[in-house]
Amino acid sequence: MTLKIQKISEEWGSTIRLIGRIRSAHLPELKEQLENAAPRIVLDLEDVSLVDVEVVRFLGDCEAGGAQVLHCSPYIREWMAREMGAENTR
Repeated sequence: MTLKIQKISEEWGSTIRLIGRIRSAHLPELKEQLENAAPRIVLDLEDVSLVDVEVVRFLGDCEAGGAQVLHCSPYIREWMAREMGAENTR
């Protein structure tokens, strides 16, 4: 399965629901979706099955920039924490 993106716009902001596998090749499309989203952004990863390291870094950057990352699997959340920690030690 490849990546499917569902965007839901609300008064308060936008929820971007990601479904499937996210690879670094999908990042330009994701960045475009975020740029066109309302000020408050929620990334829903409930149906994400696989990511690569560039995506993990991207998600960490999104969170650091104020986006909320919901329903993130424990392995992705742990990987994000490790990547953000590694970035802070450089």
